[in-house]
Amino acid sequence: MVIENKEIFIPGPSGRIQAKYFKSKKQASPIALVLQPHPQYGGTMNNRIVYEAYNCFYKNNFSVIRINFRGVEKSDGVFDNGQGELSDAAAALDWIERDNPGYSQCWVSGFSFGALICMQLIMRRPEVNKFVAISPQPNVYDFTFLAPCPISGLVVYGKNDELVEIDSILNLKKRLSVQKNINVRFDCINANHFYKSKEKDLAVIIDKYIKEKTTIA
Repeated sequence: MVIENKEIFIPGPSGRIQAKYFKSKKQASPIALVLQPHPQYGGTMNNRIVYEAYNCFYKNNFSVIRINFRGVEKSDGVFDNGQGELSDAAAALDWIERDNPGYSQCWVSGFSFGALICMQLIMRRPEVNKFVAISPQPNVYDFTFLAPCPISGLVVYGKNDELVEIDSILNLKKRLSVQKNINVRFDCINANHFYKSKEKDLAVIIDKYIKEKTTIA
């Protein structure tokens, strides 16, 4: 499938932010922001997992944006250890909200380092309805800020993740499962951290979750 999207530049806290954007023609369509993996390990918005997540939202008639964090490719600025990147994500969310007044739902997704920024963002933005966190790293980053996690969402992880101990994922699952009124689904794929040769399996899980949670009764 060829995705209809265009390169744009949006204003950010440290200059312009490079982005790819698709605007749905559907009235009151939901919106989504998709966040890249770690910039200092080669992560960009064109990472294939980011692309797969973006494509899932596109196929489900979302207006969807993915961005390069500061200092990545054509985005201005320099890497800021997560704080600046969170500000970039917030600026992108501001932008897509303004460009889609009357949106029906607001989703945020991220892969690896992007999953951390995704989860930090939902703590600060009450308008976000759902999240999709792909390969979070609770063994590397402290996720205790999810106290409590404010919304339901999906966490996908690889059974053979070489960067994340499975116990750290299971501990996160256990902690989130005791919260009332939210349901964070954890789905496991027989894959490594980067879903090598399993990208389509990942896309099927994300697509199914989006369809379930955006169905209009």
